[in-house]
Amino acid sequence: MSTALAVFIVQQEFSDAAWKKSAAVIMGEKGATIYVGSDEAENLRKVQKAGRQLDSLGVSKVKLAGDDWDFERQWAFANGYTDTRSTNSIEFAGDAQTLTSMRELVNWSRELTNLPPADIYPESLAKRVSEKLEAIAPEHVSSRVISGDELLDEGWVGIHTVGRASKHKPCMLIVDYNPSQQDSAPVDAVLVGKGITFDSGGYSVKSSEGMLAMKCDMGGAATVAGALGLAIQQGLQKRVQLVLCCAENLIDGTAYKLGDVITYKNGTTVEVVNTDAEGRLVLADGLQYAGEVNAKLVLDAATLTGAAQMAVGNEYNALFSVDDELANKALATAAQQRENLWRLPLNRWHKENTPSAFADCANSRPQKGGGAAGASNAAGFLLRFAPNEGKGWLHFDIAGAYQNNANAMWATGATALGVRTIAALLND
Repeated sequence: MSTALAVFIVQQEFSDAAWKKSAAVIMGEKGATIYVGSDEAENLRKVQKAGRQLDSLGVSKVKLAGDDWDFERQWAFANGYTDTRSTNSIEFAGDAQTLTSMRELVNWSRELTNLPPADIYPESLAKRVSEKLEAIAPEHVSSRVISGDELLDEGWVGIHTVGRASKHKPCMLIVDYNPSQQDSAPVDAVLVGKGITFDSGGYSVKSSEGMLAMKCDMGGAATVAGALGLAIQQGLQKRVQLVLCCAENLIDGTAYKLGDVITYKNGTTVEVVNTDAEGRLVLADGLQYAGEVNAKLVLDAATLTGAAQMAVGNEYNALFSVDDELANKALATAAQQRENLWRLPLNRWHKENTPSAFADCANSRPQKGGGAAGASNAAGFLLRFAPNEGKGWLHFDIAGAYQNNANAMWATGATALGVRTIAALLND
């Protein structure tokens, strides 16, 4: 019979010549001990690092013991102790039911992102998400999938354009969580997720190295799906719709090309100057849908730009908005949820930073990474499609959604960073 390793927290400075100061966890006769100080932000980082160290040692089952494990310390440990395949077992010290259900849902979101592209393609992503959310709240969740040429029939040309070269049909998933079960109930929020299940770059083809992790390009879809699931588990009483814009960005004779012009449902014309700037092309459809249902809050999440990662690294997500009050609320919520979020510049004139002589705008600038301020310019492009001229809209460029390699804080793969923040915003 297997036994779990006991893990304790002790509030005191540790000094033992047998252990390096860099050690986050100390092994002893009774189990493992994490020594913490007076700075709780640093304590949480150390606790997460301790989880990583125990995973690296091959420990597969732990029991959090003692009286010093509060909710946030346990969650920090769980983040560090989650291996890529989510096989480690934790016996929590308190709030066990809440933490266990939250961990299961977050691990599901991670798994979506980590699965190989042979398993996750547009329609399979839509199926997995709809089935999961329907299982959480079967009486209050309904879903609809618009796929292939049906997208053109309904005007969702961005998703169709990006995904038409794949044998897997592009699709838009619409999930409606309606706790009142009244058809006339207003839609309080729409979550829009970038669901590019594999990104070759199209004719602006990526390098082999750059393409390796592109199964994670649907991390935005996994993040907002996980956030809605978590919000429902936490008692969400508002009507929320989830819109996933799903496509594979591949190459064949039918693929869209540089110089093509896309005419969107709202009449905006867009010249394609980079087929590797495809995420914003599909999100434009989702944002227009949010406008059609008059959502009060519109929030999109996407692994959109390398520029955001260059700006904030991969322990933060980047936030963009022209609604200062809402942006400040999002930042405060992220801080409460212990998730790193940083606001980057977005002004209305960023809409003009991707000009075109042949259309209303281009989807990028024809230079590496979209040129200076690439993340802000991408957000400016999305602002053209955001309802109410951006009032009530938040754009998350989730730079911290995926780790190419394990580090002191995270295992290789998806992190689900942002799920807690977005769920909390829905429940506010």
